[in-house]
Amino acid sequence: MEEFDVFLCHNSKDKPAVVEVAQHLQHKGIKPWLDIWHLRPGFSWQDSLEEQINQIRAAAVFVGNSGFGPWQDQEIKAFIRAFVNRKCPVIPVLLPDAPQEPKLPVFLQGLMWVDFRLQYPEPMGQLIWGITGKKPGTTPINQPTPPKALEPEKDDLASEKGIDYTRLRDLLAAKNWKEADKETYLVMIKAVGKKNGDWFTEDELLNFPCTDLRTIDRLWVKYSNGHFGFSVQKEIYLNVGGDFGKYYEEAWEMFGDHVEWRVKSGWRVKSSWILYSKVTFDTSSPKGHLPILVFMKGKVGVGISSLASRLVKCNL
Repeated sequence: MEEFDVFLCHNSKDKPAVVEVAQHLQHKGIKPWLDIWHLRPGFSWQDSLEEQINQIRAAAVFVGNSGFGPWQDQEIKAFIRAFVNRKCPVIPVLLPDAPQEPKLPVFLQGLMWVDFRLQYPEPMGQLIWGITGKKPGTTPINQPTPPKALEPEKDDLASEKGIDYTRLRDLLAAKNWKEADKETYLVMIKAVGKKNGDWFTEDELLNFPCTDLRTIDRLWVKYSNGHFGFSVQKEIYLNVGGDFGKYYEEAWEMFGDHVEWRVKSGWRVKSSWILYSKVTFDTSSPKGHLPILVFMKGKVGVGISSLASRLVKCNL
């Protein structure tokens, strides 16, 4: 059975912030259990957690401006006792938008929390300490002032194929979504050994290198704050009835309607697929609207089902 270092308990409204924390933990070699990564659609989260609960070494309970969601309350009541009984750490984590005086459940009030509203002590280091028991470096006793805020953690730009993802990272960080979309196609077509202007085959997407797919998706999700990315598109595709590696025209059209790759215009009764010139390159677009050019450079419907299948196999 797959083992995890920490269970991330959170309100679904705080998911983008929690996903970013989870990605930082992964960069540090810590394996988090997160519902959207490890809970297969159509199955009970309770059953899934019951299978894993005795293998997970710690729990982090996130509190943001949205407070506790109803499913999170149930989750806490059902599973926190298991961590307590096993003498595992249960860590309250205050997200950057948490209220000034957050209302914590009684059983969390006596526990040391991690506060992402502060720069010092550095919260990610504190969270890792809570999970692993390994204390980060401390301020020398003769140092009168706190250290400067640490530089943001560098992005992991790993590639199995020697692809340089620096430009893609810089474009996404600058919110230049259109050029980032084009760059995504360019690095992906290069990763499968083809040139600009070539098209993807179904087999190439079904076997796309996991390290590269993870890097590309992580950058999109991070810099769009969870609004864009392949993993975001995968969840939408599955929620409208899509399946892994299988093309269903009805699901594909519903997906297109959802992310507005299909729209009604003029006298048309049915929606029609948009041209690239009609793509909305900002976050006012629906969730999952980007990236898109990769899919236009192949059999579009087959492309999304193939890539969704690969995302699952790559644990994304």
